[in-house]
Amino acid sequence: MKSNKINIVFALPNLLPGGAERVFSYIAQNIDSKKFNATLLIVGYSKDASYDIKNIDLVFLEKSRVKDGLFALYKYIRKHKPDILVSAIGHLNLVVAYMSIFFPKTKFIAREVTVLSLDTAFFKTKKFNPLAFISENRFNYFDKIICQSQDMLDDIKNSYRIKANKMVVINNPITDGFKLKQTQSNSNQIQFITVGRLSKEKGYERILKLLSKLDFPFHYTIIGDGIEKEHIFSLIENYSLKDKITHIEFTKEVSKYLKKSDFFLQGSYFEGFPNCLIESCAVGTPVIAFKAPGGTKEIIENGVNGYLVDSEDEYLEKLMDSHKFNPIDVRESVFKKFNKDLIIHEYEDLFINILK
Repeated sequence: MKSNKINIVFALPNLLPGGAERVFSYIAQNIDSKKFNATLLIVGYSKDASYDIKNIDLVFLEKSRVKDGLFALYKYIRKHKPDILVSAIGHLNLVVAYMSIFFPKTKFIAREVTVLSLDTAFFKTKKFNPLAFISENRFNYFDKIICQSQDMLDDIKNSYRIKANKMVVINNPITDGFKLKQTQSNSNQIQFITVGRLSKEKGYERILKLLSKLDFPFHYTIIGDGIEKEHIFSLIENYSLKDKITHIEFTKEVSKYLKKSDFFLQGSYFEGFPNCLIESCAVGTPVIAFKAPGGTKEIIENGVNGYLVDSEDEYLEKLMDSHKFNPIDVRESVFKKFNKDLIIHEYEDLFINILK
């Protein structure tokens, strides 16, 4: 007897540490099993998996790169014929977009993770490329595009000339394990923290510069790894901050470190939808962030769960601010908008409606 459940495949390049990987796999595991048969399909290696996946099928194609997994991915879709395939992260979305031509009975959904035009401009990756049209045209082949923030939707609509009704904004959920801290830090040092990839757009340079100007005791914890690691550590040496900083490349206990902190510091020049901010607020730790394109301004409410600032001078002023935030209010500010039940329901509605 044929099941009435919707067969849905969630595809990722890998399960290495990263916000997109963690949130995407979380969504796959938490949609209603009475309505959906969910599979998490990973192009990369099982040995690299950084997240425990439970209660759904998990398939690894065991390929080093997306382009090496083209044939295996095609074979998988042809064999299993899912009702819906949802892919995430740009290079996999590009491949899946054109592969969708061969599977007209499957609905294809892309989930993007950043404000694309700003990412291109920031890293100066836009140069003459005879295949540029193929990349820029990819969104036309999807049945729906999930954007994590309104800025992301507006950017895709304007940069790629995609109709707004083909896109939907669904924010990221607060994942399990981020519970309200019981007490505020009793340390005689102010405890700052940043969780995120060590890359240029995350703005570690300006955070470190501002921290070097503080004249009171503090400690700064950085959780993350990336290509800017060597440069960031050279700045730490130059600013004489080595004794005030702890670096952790990866941990499954992010919540524990957030709870011990007084403020989360974000220096990003742009964001898609920064999971780390809602997670920090979810445990009751407020955020100091620069106003930046992306989802940050959808999360931070000035004076309620942190501060949004326009300049480095204003950021420094907030670093020295003595205002005490109520952890309960900080948590409620994000929980009312981004709790998992609300966000998962939005995903389920999308999947059901796209098949009608």
